[in-house]
Amino acid sequence: MPVHTFSIVAFDPDTKSLGIAVASKYLAVGSAVPWAKAGVGAVATQSYVNVSLGASGLDLLKSGSNAKTTLDSLLNEDKGRDWRQVGIVDAQGEVAAFTGPRCVAWAGSKQAKNVTAQGNLLTGPEVIDAMIVAYEKTKGTLPSKLFAALDAGDQAGGDKRGKQSAAILVVREKGGPNGLGDRAVDLRVDDHAQPVAELGRLLKLQGIPIR
Repeated sequence: MPVHTFSIVAFDPDTKSLGIAVASKYLAVGSAVPWAKAGVGAVATQSYVNVSLGASGLDLLKSGSNAKTTLDSLLNEDKGRDWRQVGIVDAQGEVAAFTGPRCVAWAGSKQAKNVTAQGNLLTGPEVIDAMIVAYEKTKGTLPSKLFAALDAGDQAGGDKRGKQSAAILVVREKGGPNGLGDRAVDLRVDDHAQPVAELGRLLKLQGIPIR
Protein backbone atom coordinates (compact mmCIF):
# COMPACT_ATOMS: atom_id res chain seq x y z
CA MET A 1 0.00 0.00 0.00
CA PRO A 2 1.54 3.35 -1.01
CA VAL A 3 1.75 5.90 1.78
CA HIS A 4 2.83 8.96 -0.19
CA THR A 5 3.56 11.57 2.42
CA PHE A 6 5.91 14.10 3.97
CA SER A 7 7.38 13.74 7.43
CA ILE A 8 9.95 15.13 9.82
CA VAL A 9 11.89 13.14 12.43
CA ALA A 10 13.90 14.92 15.13
CA PHE A 11 15.73 14.79 18.46
CA ASP A 12 15.75 17.54 21.09
CA PRO A 13 19.11 17.39 22.94
CA ASP A 14 17.83 19.57 25.78
CA THR A 15 14.89 17.37 26.80
CA LYS A 16 16.09 14.14 25.13
CA SER A 17 12.72 14.01 23.39
CA LEU A 18 12.31 12.23 20.06
CA GLY A 19 9.48 12.85 17.66
CA ILE A 20 7.84 12.61 14.28
CA ALA A 21 5.22 14.69 12.48
CA VAL A 22 3.61 13.51 9.25
CA ALA A 23 0.84 14.44 6.80
CA SER A 24 -0.60 12.76 3.72
CA LYS A 25 -3.50 12.27 1.31
CA TYR A 26 -3.91 8.86 2.92
CA LEU A 27 -6.38 7.63 5.51
CA ALA A 28 -4.92 7.51 9.03
CA VAL A 29 -1.27 8.10 8.14
CA GLY A 30 -0.44 8.03 11.85
CA SER A 31 -1.24 4.32 11.95
CA ALA A 32 1.64 3.43 9.62
CA VAL A 33 4.46 5.97 9.41
CA PRO A 34 5.61 7.09 12.92
CA TRP A 35 7.53 4.84 15.31
CA ALA A 36 9.43 6.07 18.37
CA LYS A 37 10.75 4.95 21.75
CA ALA A 38 12.26 7.18 24.43
CA GLY A 39 15.99 6.72 24.86
CA VAL A 40 16.10 4.67 21.66
CA GLY A 41 15.16 6.63 18.55
CA ALA A 42 12.46 7.45 16.02
CA VAL A 43 11.68 6.01 12.60
CA ALA A 44 9.41 7.21 9.78
CA THR A 45 8.64 4.48 7.23
CA GLN A 46 6.71 5.60 4.15
CA SER A 47 6.18 5.52 0.36
CA TYR A 48 5.28 1.91 -0.57
CA VAL A 49 5.39 1.38 3.15
CA ASN A 50 6.86 -1.59 4.96
CA VAL A 51 5.57 -1.03 8.49
CA SER A 52 7.88 -3.72 9.86
CA LEU A 53 10.78 -1.32 9.30
CA GLY A 54 9.45 0.77 12.18
CA ALA A 55 9.53 -1.95 14.82
CA SER A 56 12.69 -3.54 13.43
CA GLY A 57 14.40 -0.17 13.30
CA LEU A 58 13.65 0.52 16.95
CA ASP A 59 14.93 -2.93 17.89
CA LEU A 60 18.22 -2.27 16.08
CA LEU A 61 18.59 1.15 17.69
CA LYS A 62 17.88 -0.33 21.12
CA SER A 63 20.60 -2.93 20.55
CA GLY A 64 23.15 -0.15 20.08
CA SER A 65 23.17 0.51 16.34
CA ASN A 66 23.30 4.16 15.32
CA ALA A 67 20.93 5.72 12.78
CA LYS A 68 23.07 5.01 9.71
CA THR A 69 23.90 1.43 10.66
CA THR A 70 20.26 0.78 11.46
CA LEU A 71 19.14 2.13 8.10
CA ASP A 72 21.73 0.05 6.25
CA SER A 73 20.63 -3.09 8.08
CA LEU A 74 16.95 -2.48 7.35
CA LEU A 75 17.55 -1.92 3.66
CA ASN A 76 19.83 -4.92 3.30
CA GLU A 77 17.00 -7.15 4.55
CA ASP A 78 14.22 -5.54 2.47
CA LYS A 79 13.82 -6.84 -1.08
CA GLY A 80 11.42 -3.98 -1.80
CA ARG A 81 13.87 -1.28 -0.73
CA ASP A 82 13.72 0.51 -4.08
CA TRP A 83 10.13 1.48 -3.22
CA ARG A 84 10.80 2.57 0.35
CA GLN A 85 11.45 5.89 2.01
CA VAL A 86 12.78 5.97 5.55
CA GLY A 87 13.95 8.64 7.99
CA ILE A 88 15.67 7.80 11.29
CA VAL A 89 17.07 9.69 14.26
CA ASP A 90 18.83 7.95 17.14
CA ALA A 91 19.03 8.93 20.80
CA GLN A 92 22.27 10.85 20.18
CA GLY A 93 20.71 12.97 17.43
CA GLU A 94 22.42 11.27 14.50
CA VAL A 95 20.12 11.15 11.48
CA ALA A 96 19.90 9.00 8.36
CA ALA A 97 17.46 8.87 5.46
CA PHE A 98 16.85 6.86 2.31
CA THR A 99 14.68 7.47 -0.74
CA GLY A 100 14.37 4.49 -3.05
CA PRO A 101 14.72 5.09 -6.81
CA ARG A 102 11.15 3.90 -7.39
CA CYS A 103 9.55 6.41 -5.02
CA VAL A 104 7.15 8.66 -6.93
CA ALA A 105 8.48 12.12 -7.78
CA TRP A 106 9.03 14.53 -6.34
CA ALA A 107 10.77 12.46 -3.72
CA GLY A 108 13.76 13.20 -1.52
CA SER A 109 15.02 14.29 1.87
CA LYS A 110 17.05 16.96 3.61
CA GLN A 111 18.95 16.85 6.88
CA ALA A 112 20.15 19.35 9.46
CA LYS A 113 21.47 18.96 12.99
CA ASN A 114 19.30 16.44 14.90
CA VAL A 115 16.60 16.40 12.19
CA THR A 116 15.67 14.85 8.86
CA ALA A 117 12.69 15.68 6.63
CA GLN A 118 11.57 13.43 3.78
CA GLY A 119 8.69 13.08 1.37
CA ASN A 120 7.43 11.54 -1.83
CA LEU A 121 4.76 12.45 -4.39
CA LEU A 122 5.29 16.06 -3.34
CA THR A 123 4.70 19.22 -5.33
CA GLY A 124 8.48 19.77 -5.27
CA PRO A 125 11.63 20.05 -3.16
CA GLU A 126 10.38 23.33 -1.71
CA VAL A 127 8.19 21.28 0.65
CA ILE A 128 11.17 19.66 2.37
CA ASP A 129 13.20 22.87 2.28
CA ALA A 130 10.40 24.77 4.01
CA MET A 131 10.13 22.11 6.71
CA ILE A 132 13.79 22.29 7.65
CA VAL A 133 13.79 26.10 7.66
CA ALA A 134 10.70 26.23 9.88
CA TYR A 135 12.05 23.62 12.26
CA GLU A 136 15.34 25.43 12.76
CA LYS A 137 13.86 28.90 13.23
CA THR A 138 10.97 27.95 15.53
CA LYS A 139 11.59 28.38 19.24
CA GLY A 140 10.06 26.17 21.89
CA THR A 141 9.57 22.51 22.63
CA LEU A 142 9.92 19.65 20.18
CA PRO A 143 6.16 19.33 19.53
CA SER A 144 5.97 23.03 18.65
CA LYS A 145 8.95 22.77 16.30
CA LEU A 146 7.65 19.62 14.62
CA PHE A 147 4.24 21.16 14.04
CA ALA A 148 5.76 24.34 12.64
CA ALA A 149 7.75 22.24 10.18
CA LEU A 150 4.73 20.18 9.15
CA ASP A 151 2.62 23.29 8.66
CA ALA A 152 5.36 24.90 6.57
CA GLY A 153 5.55 21.83 4.35
CA ASP A 154 1.79 21.85 3.97
CA GLN A 155 1.77 25.54 3.06
CA ALA A 156 4.57 24.97 0.54
CA GLY A 157 2.48 22.45 -1.40
CA GLY A 158 2.68 19.18 0.51
CA ASP A 159 1.29 16.00 -1.01
CA LYS A 160 0.60 16.50 -4.72
CA ARG A 161 -2.76 14.71 -4.43
CA GLY A 162 -4.19 16.83 -1.63
CA LYS A 163 -4.87 16.45 2.10
CA GLN A 164 -6.49 13.86 4.35
CA SER A 165 -4.60 12.96 7.54
CA ALA A 166 -1.82 14.07 9.87
CA ALA A 167 -0.17 12.92 13.07
CA ILE A 168 2.46 13.82 15.64
CA LEU A 169 4.25 11.50 18.06
CA VAL A 170 6.73 12.74 20.68
CA VAL A 171 8.33 10.51 23.29
CA ARG A 172 10.58 11.11 26.29
CA GLU A 173 11.40 9.23 29.47
CA LYS A 174 8.45 9.39 31.90
CA GLY A 175 6.69 11.70 29.45
CA GLY A 176 3.34 9.92 29.56
CA PRO A 177 0.35 10.75 31.77
CA ASN A 178 1.26 10.77 35.47
CA GLY A 179 4.88 10.18 34.53
CA LEU A 180 4.08 6.68 33.28
CA GLY A 181 5.13 5.54 29.83
CA ASP A 182 6.96 7.68 27.31
CA ARG A 183 4.29 9.11 25.00
CA ALA A 184 4.29 12.82 25.75
CA VAL A 185 2.29 13.65 22.62
CA ASP A 186 0.38 11.16 20.47
CA LEU A 187 -2.23 12.92 18.34
CA ARG A 188 -3.78 11.84 15.05
CA VAL A 189 -6.20 13.32 12.55
CA ASP A 190 -7.32 10.37 10.46
CA ASP A 191 -9.68 11.98 7.92
CA HIS A 192 -10.16 15.74 7.59
CA ALA A 193 -10.30 18.38 4.86
CA GLN A 194 -7.57 20.37 6.65
CA PRO A 195 -5.70 17.77 8.71
CA VAL A 196 -2.66 19.87 9.60
CA ALA A 197 -4.80 22.73 10.86
CA GLU A 198 -6.91 20.26 12.84
CA LEU A 199 -3.76 18.74 14.31
CA GLY A 200 -2.76 22.22 15.43
CA ARG A 201 -6.11 22.62 17.16
CA LEU A 202 -5.58 19.36 19.04
CA LEU A 203 -2.10 20.42 20.10
CA LYS A 204 -3.54 23.63 21.54
CA LEU A 205 -6.07 21.57 23.50
CA GLN A 206 -3.13 19.70 25.02
CA GLY A 207 -1.60 23.01 26.01
CA ILE A 208 1.17 22.98 23.42
CA PRO A 209 1.85 26.42 21.89
CA ILE A 210 2.00 26.60 18.12
CA ARG A 211 2.84 29.50 15.89
